[in-house]
Formats: sequence, C-alpha cells, structure tokens
Amino acid sequence: MQVNCFAPVVAADCRLLILGSMPGQRSLDAQAYYAHPQNRFWPMMETLFGVAASLPYETRLQQLQAQGVGIWDVLNQCFRIGSLDSEIEEDSIIVNDFASLLHAHPHIRHICFNGAKAEQTYQRYVAGKAQLPYQPQYHRLPSTSPANASIPWANKVAAWQLLPALLKLN
Repeated sequence: MQVNCFAPVVAADCRLLILGSMPGQRSLDAQAYYAHPQNRFWPMMETLFGVAASLPYETRLQQLQAQGVGIWDVLNQCFRIGSLDSEIEEDSIIVNDFASLLHAHPHIRHICFNGAKAEQTYQRYVAGKAQLPYQPQYHRLPSTSPANASIPWANKVAAWQLLPALLKLN
C-alpha cells in the first residue's frame, strides 16, 4: 500500500529537527506523529522537555516547537505493507524536499534521526544528492519505536539527552 508522510511540524525558529522514516499505520490512522501507544517518543519528549504525553496532540506539538524542536520524516511516500521499516519497498521511496525545508528554516543546525532506518535512508537518498543550502550536524539516536524494545528505556533516555544539550549550544 502507498503511504504518505505528514507535513513538517517546524516553527520559524526551529533549531533541531527530529526525523523518523515514515509514520506507522497507527499514526497514519490517527493523523498524528508517534500515535502508537507503545511508541516511546512522547514519553521521551516529556522526560527531556516537560511536554506531557497526556496533553492533547496539538498542544504537545506547540510545546515542542516552543523548545526549538521540529518533527518530520525522511520519506515523503513509499509502498509498505504494515508498519515496520523493514517492509518499505526500497524502489518505491520518494524522499522529502530537505533543500526547501532548510532554505525556509535556516536556524536548523541539528538533524537527529529517530533510529537507524531514518539515518540510513537520509544518507542514501538525500546526503550528497540534494542541493542543501547548508550542512546541519547529524545525530543518530536509538529508535523510540516499539519494534526497538531491546534497548532499555534508561539507555534510550541517556542517548536522547543529547537533544537538550544541543539546544543549549545554539
């Protein structure tokens, strides 16, 4: 089935962009980033930035943007059966327009990948191919997906602590 990503959640003063690969089926059905109840993204944002996971979705987005953090995906569209990144058909991948996004948001200095698939796809289809107006710094973080349950929560939090540190630098 063909799946399409959401619009970027990026304020004018965004300094750090978190990229997933493509929303899972639960997120697509809910029309909300990281909507699967077992995905640890929103609990992570609560831990790092005080954005309560229990708040309404739009409020969470607003509070995250107020911290200088944006959300988007590497893939604009692809064919995938189910929700797993491993089910993405590689020859169907169309990536998002990062050149236009970075041109419109010149304060983004860090791109953080929510998992290996997001980073690998970006490196394969965007890095060195897109005419980016500048080069942000890239950081891979352990995925918050329920499919990445082998990494303990404390280890994920320790790795994701990089985000508030990066925001303090800028």
